[in-house]
Amino acid sequence: MIHIKNIHTCFLILAVSVLTILVSCSSKNGFIEPVSTDMTKPDPITNYRVSNFNGGAYIIYDLPKSNNILYVKAQYYLGDGIDRPAETRSSYFSDTAIVEGFADAKEYEVKLTVISRANVESDPVIVKVNPLTPVYRLIAANMTMIPDFAGVRIEANNEYKKSVGIVFLDDALGGGYSIRQQTVTDFPVISFAVRGYDTIPKVYAAYVTDKWGNRSDTVRSIVKPLFEKQLRKGGFKAYQPGDDKMNHGSYPISNLFDTLSNGGPNTGSFWHTDNKTGEMPVWCTFTTGTYAKLSRFRLIPRNFDIFKHNNPKLFSLWCTDSERPGPFTPPLFAEEGTRIGEWENLGNFSFNDPLSGAARNAATEADLNEARKGQEFTVRFNAPKVRIIRMVVSESMARTIQGNAADLTFWGDER
Repeated sequence: MIHIKNIHTCFLILAVSVLTILVSCSSKNGFIEPVSTDMTKPDPITNYRVSNFNGGAYIIYDLPKSNNILYVKAQYYLGDGIDRPAETRSSYFSDTAIVEGFADAKEYEVKLTVISRANVESDPVIVKVNPLTPVYRLIAANMTMIPDFAGVRIEANNEYKKSVGIVFLDDALGGGYSIRQQTVTDFPVISFAVRGYDTIPKVYAAYVTDKWGNRSDTVRSIVKPLFEKQLRKGGFKAYQPGDDKMNHGSYPISNLFDTLSNGGPNTGSFWHTDNKTGEMPVWCTFTTGTYAKLSRFRLIPRNFDIFKHNNPKLFSLWCTDSERPGPFTPPLFAEEGTRIGEWENLGNFSFNDPLSGAARNAATEADLNEARKGQEFTVRFNAPKVRIIRMVVSESMARTIQGNAADLTFWGDER
């Protein structure tokens, strides 16, 4: 997901860039050259057919039989009446005009005009289209807001993988709703949290927009955020018994909890195993410096072949409330809640594959940017309080006999 200050500005910059490219490609020596001196008026399109889709339509047609055709121009309005004019062009190599960005599922008129190489226009043909429900409205209809730790989680399905903006609103200043966070995404499953709130129930709001400037109705919900605080990283330190042959001396466990001068995670350092057993699982063990009920944690992978190297794919957290627990060799897998001696399985977790749906070895830049931010995982509500945690990696991204990670951050309740 990408956070920006102004969604419409982002889409506008993209549109201007595309327009600049089109103009640059159609000019030479500072002016546009004519491509034909034949001023014959072209015939209009014939035999058109319409295939509607969500928010738009394909208009298939027959072009006039002429070598003087340059393109077909489609003109229409995205909203009601003459609200927001739009235009698309289809070259003479194509028999289809694509019109999209309509605000609603209803009938719209599209004017199709054939343009010659001498820029002479045919008589227009009016085609009526009936786009299906636009994607931004489908997403708004299934969008929910639910309690999350210190905030609100927004969830929605985007089965068509279209780029939309989710705009979250609050009235923190008491003077009416204002934009708190904007997120642009084309991932099929939308799920993100807005944090920084007290546990007081209140009405939160959000709406969905798209790159054509369409905006859904505002969705409102009463949500009571859950209490939590970030556990102080200065209290974390390695707990060595059982780990001395597991961890690489140059990349110690302490690298998982070091911070930058501004208090943020130091993702330039990382923990790495030096597994001499030649088999999985691998692990690291650390004390929290406190006694807390965990609510969630964030794992930031090492920024090196994120989906192709030693970063954790499948892993679990084991915990104990003992200050000096006995020896414990974790299994490759155990059900959540399993107890072995003084240790309990706090949960089994899986780091996301590329959210675009691409294979791990073909992750997009958007996938990599999302992974670099790390992934958050929630801890079950009935989990016990903990003093010591062991992260057990049962499978790495590339199924190596190693494990590494850049940062771990935990939240919870020490009360």
